[in-house]
Amino acid sequence: MLLRPPADMLQHFSGKRLLITDEPADLRNAPEGLVLPEVQPIAKHPLISSFLASEPVLYAAGGWEEMTNWVKHNRGCHCSDHAGYHHHEMTHARRKRGVISLCWYHDTQLRNKESVDLDDLALANTMEFVTERIRRWLGEPVGHKISLGELCWWAIGKGIADKLPQKIISEAMGIPYDVPGGQRKEADVNPWAKQPGEVLAENIKPVLALAIDPETPESYLLRPKRRRYENTKYTQWVKRQPCCACGNGSDDPHHIAGNGFGGMATKAHDLFVIPLCRRCHDSLHANTQDWEAEHGTQEHLLLTTLDRALAMGVIATGKVK
Repeated sequence: MLLRPPADMLQHFSGKRLLITDEPADLRNAPEGLVLPEVQPIAKHPLISSFLASEPVLYAAGGWEEMTNWVKHNRGCHCSDHAGYHHHEMTHARRKRGVISLCWYHDTQLRNKESVDLDDLALANTMEFVTERIRRWLGEPVGHKISLGELCWWAIGKGIADKLPQKIISEAMGIPYDVPGGQRKEADVNPWAKQPGEVLAENIKPVLALAIDPETPESYLLRPKRRRYENTKYTQWVKRQPCCACGNGSDDPHHIAGNGFGGMATKAHDLFVIPLCRRCHDSLHANTQDWEAEHGTQEHLLLTTLDRALAMGVIATGKVK
């Protein structure tokens, strides 16, 4: 069979293998040419797009390094100039608002040069990377459309709810939004009215209080007897989080094992747990080394889980419920 792709498609044929199959049902009425990645509808809102492209949001989604790795695995060369030629080796360039993928040839031609088109592509990559991370954090399947409420929930979980535009918060919470500086009748002015962000902050409540005692009796012993920290409320919260391996709904709070935490025939503290679905949990116990090579070490996933709990106010001090 002879396959002759057009010049602007050559970048997608640089791999070792190529799968050719029938068109899926949802693309039967699509126009001919390159199929562009689907954009989350929420990212088309001008206020939300500015929020998603901001530096705090990018770092909450994983940062520049994570986005570069994502572009590396999901993009070919972004440039289709120069008679369609592409070198088989790829590299990545950081632009003002994102990261793009370039072959060596185009990287030599375009690195450190101004290009509105490449800046727009970099921004599109940032949008898709951030919305994809939000979807996975929510534990939703591929193709799920993120709602305003889910966006606010993610921002709360990442500790950046204060960066949300006030108008977006008001839309998500269904409360009126008054444009700052707008003209209103004196009778319509409410001096006690709160901004949407203040209303949202008041409704963020911790579900676990962590007490700190720096002078326990064991602190003065040479060889203190270990206590095992137990907290059912926390393990139940972990169980409700997305699986940290596959992103689906979790079934078990897995106590990390094989790392020296815990005592003889004793589980680690209830604080040292990560959310896992049943399949990933069984896979971890079947071959821990291979599982960690694919999904990351248990210690790293534990820190990620604790960071999320702290950022969401799940673990807090001085607020006993």
